[in-house]
Amino acid sequence: MNSVSMISILTKREFMSFFATPVAYVFIAIFLIMSGIMTFNLGGLYERGQADLLPFFNFHPWLYLFLVPAFAMRTWSEERRSGTIELLMTLPVTTTQAMIAKFLSAWLVLGLALVLTFPLWLTINYLGQPDNGVIFAAYIGSWLMAGAFLAVGICMSALSKSQVVAFILAVTVSFLFVLSGSDAVLSAFKGWLPTALIDVVASLSFLQHFDAIAKGVISLKDVGYFLIVIVSWLFAGLIIIEDKKAS
Repeated sequence: MNSVSMISILTKREFMSFFATPVAYVFIAIFLIMSGIMTFNLGGLYERGQADLLPFFNFHPWLYLFLVPAFAMRTWSEERRSGTIELLMTLPVTTTQAMIAKFLSAWLVLGLALVLTFPLWLTINYLGQPDNGVIFAAYIGSWLMAGAFLAVGICMSALSKSQVVAFILAVTVSFLFVLSGSDAVLSAFKGWLPTALIDVVASLSFLQHFDAIAKGVISLKDVGYFLIVIVSWLFAGLIIIEDKKAS
């Protein structure tokens, strides 16, 4: 069996396992409820009087900051705590295949959660004439950003047997990636850091690249950034798993 077929089988198995327990249902329910509250109550979708989903997408980085690490924390931590990781390593499956499958299955659940927000899209089209191209781009950007949060969470899960520790580490690292592009942080650096370095700090931010895509421009630079972040953190997690397997 070739590698692609094995990853496909493992991804399907992992995806179904999320729905064999309340994990996926709880995550999706909380995401939908919190999205609704933040969009209508905090974002003032109706009060703005504009036909767009900006209030909906503006809160996504902050929703993902806590929800995705909570969703990802059991990915490897549970395998290591229960001892099933040793069983997994005896199967004709490489660590790389297992890592990719775990990521893809979880990323598909995150994508499903986003798809289930389609009533908001229908609502805004009923109320006005939004630029659906921009909204579609924002959905793509949100899913890519969710993947970046997820990759960080999976790496932290590989690092610790404790799900709580994995969650805290993932939130901390993800918060730094979000915060690096905020006006408050960039303003603090101005005056004592060269402009070139400030630009580098800003370029590491999830916010900057997501905002660019959410404006309707799906550029190779922003998509490439999220893909590089995803691959880098998954590779780091792979190294951690291989190191623990060897020790």
